[in-house]
Amino acid sequence: MVTYIRDQLRRQLRTGLGRCAYPVTLIIDSQSVKGASTVSRATRGFDPAKLINGRKRHVAVDTKGFPVMIMVTPADIQDRDAARELLWRLRLTHPQITQVWADSAYAGQLVTWAEDFLHITLKTVSRPKGAKGFVVLPRRWRVERTLGWIMNARRNARDYERLPQHSEAHLNWSLITLMTRRLTRKKPPPSWTKKPAPPA
Repeated sequence: MVTYIRDQLRRQLRTGLGRCAYPVTLIIDSQSVKGASTVSRATRGFDPAKLINGRKRHVAVDTKGFPVMIMVTPADIQDRDAARELLWRLRLTHPQITQVWADSAYAGQLVTWAEDFLHITLKTVSRPKGAKGFVVLPRRWRVERTLGWIMNARRNARDYERLPQHSEAHLNWSLITLMTRRLTRKKPPPSWTKKPAPPA
């Protein structure tokens, strides 16, 4: 039910922006967060790259940053390994998808596997050589912005759920709230409807 509501809201937002209701291009990325004491040992892990003991959120969004799929795993699962499961689910639930953008952590054999078995073109975007600090990268910034939206909910700064499925549902609800606010946001009237200012 949660994913159904999420998908319906995404379709309304896309059609409201003049886009096709069903995206064919996605962007994927992951985010590691610390796990609270309520997170079971069997569903958590240590991410040596981020020095985080907890879980990892794998997120797929469309080119507007709206969520298409969320998957939660232990933090010690490599991005490439988790992406196989994520892309497989996407192929089953969204057969129209033809292209996925990702960072260099998803490069290698995963690109060939996605093309041969799923008929999905996986393209990677790397940081410019010699770049230091934060750099806005083409396409990837969309999914990074969505991860930022998730973290705006203070509850999401840490994983408290005992089961990964509960974490996925909670993250989906956070984005459902955001999309609902977008749909109900009052738009300013067109400039031509405003009354002219009175003469001084």
